[in-house]
Amino acid sequence: MHIFHLSYCDSERPAGLPNKPQVLAIGDFDGVHLGHSEVIRRAVTTARGLQLPCAVMTFDPHPREVLGAAKYAQSLTPLERKMELFAKLGVDIAYIVSFDETLMRVSPEQFIERMLLPLGINTVIVGFDFTFGHRGAGTPDTLSQLAKGTYAVEVVRPFEIEGSKVSSTAIRDALERGDVAEAAKLLGRPYTIRGEVVHGDARGRTIGFPTANVQPDGVYVLPANGVYAVRAVIDGDDAVYSGVMNVGVKRRSPPEASRSRRWKCICSISTATFTAGSWKCRSSGICAASANSARYRS
Repeated sequence: MHIFHLSYCDSERPAGLPNKPQVLAIGDFDGVHLGHSEVIRRAVTTARGLQLPCAVMTFDPHPREVLGAAKYAQSLTPLERKMELFAKLGVDIAYIVSFDETLMRVSPEQFIERMLLPLGINTVIVGFDFTFGHRGAGTPDTLSQLAKGTYAVEVVRPFEIEGSKVSSTAIRDALERGDVAEAAKLLGRPYTIRGEVVHGDARGRTIGFPTANVQPDGVYVLPANGVYAVRAVIDGDDAVYSGVMNVGVKRRSPPEASRSRRWKCICSISTATFTAGSWKCRSSGICAASANSARYRS
């Protein structure tokens, strides 16, 4: 998959930018959940039918973060992970658009003229609730009205599970409650956190359970404080380890009375030897019953 970084303020096209018709899915796609996957798969299917490349346009940072919603500084899928998921879905080209205050203020007409038309788009595919332009003035209908025959527009209906729409907000809410089973159901896969092992206090080895203190490699939405059953994967190792992940409060032994709240994960896996800084770990909540029943609140 080819990746290009775009900015509304760019006066010149990035080197190597495709100059041929393509099918484009547009959205933030935070989490790349089942609803997002439906939009992207439609784009891939349409592109293959037309024998054209399939492209995805996403935004970084999250538009709501720029609009002042601080919690959106934490993501369900950091940018690198998002690109990996796009590639697995069959995307050929990814456009990462820098979302800043300038882009925030452009009109729908300006967005189409500067960001879409120069790409030679054949078909645009968006979710039913897609908005763009200043104050979200642009909608899928706007995309169609302003196309003027230049490109086609396809709108994907909401993806629902048990009558409820799958959304990034619902996944964030589930993680905030510590309901990793619900988050996994909406994502279509276990929620995953990646990070690098860092040195801790080495207390785990004194009680027979060496722990790997994992510093997340991005600003993730972390589940509610608690202890979770996980599967841990070490980069470069095909093995999958069962473990326990503690999120939140770092327990201290007497006479230390204070507790510090830390946004990091601790995967307790006694079957492997870990060296700080030598590998990266991916930990993810497992299936519904196990993940839910194995958790307690800190």
